[in-house]
Amino acid sequence: MALSTENVTRKSKKVKEIYLASFPKEERMPYLLMLVLSKMPTTEFLSFHEKGQVCGFAYLAMVDHIVFIMFLAVDPPLRSQGYGGRILDEIQKRYPHHKIIVSIERCDEAAENREQRLQRKKFYLKNGYVETGYYIELSHVKQEVIIKNGEFDPEEFSGFFKKYSNGTMNPKIWPAGSKE
Repeated sequence: MALSTENVTRKSKKVKEIYLASFPKEERMPYLLMLVLSKMPTTEFLSFHEKGQVCGFAYLAMVDHIVFIMFLAVDPPLRSQGYGGRILDEIQKRYPHHKIIVSIERCDEAAENREQRLQRKKFYLKNGYVETGYYIELSHVKQEVIIKNGEFDPEEFSGFFKKYSNGTMNPKIWPAGSKE
């Protein structure tokens, strides 16, 4: 059974709770800014529901034929019950002909939460995403780029950020194995 979706609004208190519980402060955008930006035609802020209950959310940026999942989270008590995969399925249904890109924390040996990072990567790979061999630095956090529905092109992705942000974002993107 498909999850129902709604646009997130100021009234979506549960989504804000999930967001704050799921992302470290240094990786979060201001929640109010997310709400404001979601009014733009290039941004979607969606909550996913089953039987009237909020299961999770996704915050998406879209330019041309690229969808970038900026944030995706499932309500902590509902994790490991298949909701994350179902949310990804719903995104795929909405954008079947788009490249869908996600950046995740690198699975560095020295990372404190390395096991959690490996589980997150395994989740995306299990759901049809593939490694690109590239990294990106967003908000001073170095992340691995993974993709579904196509080949990754770093110049195209750089152009995506420039278009999405009207030239204000130009994140560093580099291939694995090269100097950061």
